[in-house]
Amino acid sequence: MASASSILVGGGTGFVGTTLCNALRSKGYGVTIISRMPGPHRVSWCDIQTKGLPKNTKAVVNLAGQNVMDFTRRWTAGFKQNVYSSRVNTTKSLASIIDEANEKPTAFVTISGVGCYKPDKQKEYTEESVCGEFDFFSKLCKDWEEAAHLSDLSNRYCRVVTIRSGVVLGREGGMIKQLHLPFYLGLGGPVGNGEQYMPWIHIEDLTNIIIHAIETPNVEGILNGVAPKPCTNMEFSKAFGNAMRRPALLPLPSFVLNMLLNKERAVMITEGQKVIPKRTISTGFNYKYGDIQSACRALVGGN
Repeated sequence: MASASSILVGGGTGFVGTTLCNALRSKGYGVTIISRMPGPHRVSWCDIQTKGLPKNTKAVVNLAGQNVMDFTRRWTAGFKQNVYSSRVNTTKSLASIIDEANEKPTAFVTISGVGCYKPDKQKEYTEESVCGEFDFFSKLCKDWEEAAHLSDLSNRYCRVVTIRSGVVLGREGGMIKQLHLPFYLGLGGPVGNGEQYMPWIHIEDLTNIIIHAIETPNVEGILNGVAPKPCTNMEFSKAFGNAMRRPALLPLPSFVLNMLLNKERAVMITEGQKVIPKRTISTGFNYKYGDIQSACRALVGGN
């Protein structure tokens, strides 16, 4: 049973989820994780579908989803279906459970991705930019965000906030964990010519945006979960190399990633978008790591 002011978190044992849950507990919240594994302060997906929300649930956050960049998994039709259903179906399930709850949470916060914005080297995207359906990831983001919609009645009591996340930078997982060894060995460098934008965010800032969305009564709708100062892949490589005191001169040809990951998936690295968190900033959110240099120093030095 959840304690007073408890947060229900789907995907709470993952890369972002673990950091979020720790941050919530440090602020005095009770945290209940939706998990396939039994344990204290956990419920199963089956439990909440049959029993509904735990009592005193202040907010619901969904971070559940198969890791897209799991390099050990081939980009097959089956894996793509897991990527899709693990995000869309869990979000839809939680929206339905909120609709059916007699005691509504005050916020339903979900994650989407900047993949809804078409890759472009010049265009600047904000939360107001129109998103079309042009590939697998744009369709995924569209359906993912639509899955979070609540009934009109639920919307009177529960705000829906969707955070379109960029590449999440943190020492315990994601891209940094994969890049640390090659950069340490002096084998790091940009992907292709490095001119493509890399929408990014430090994991502490992403978790703080989620908490900001939970705690700020007037926050709802789309927020771009990216840092306020965009950078290119080349600029990231230089900043990470400098932070590690290693050269970052060896480019990784795009065709290598296309072969290793499948071109449809590799586009997340080989192409990019210039995304600005205009609404996120306008809600009063303050970033801890606003530029790639300070973020990389913190990731390497533990600051």
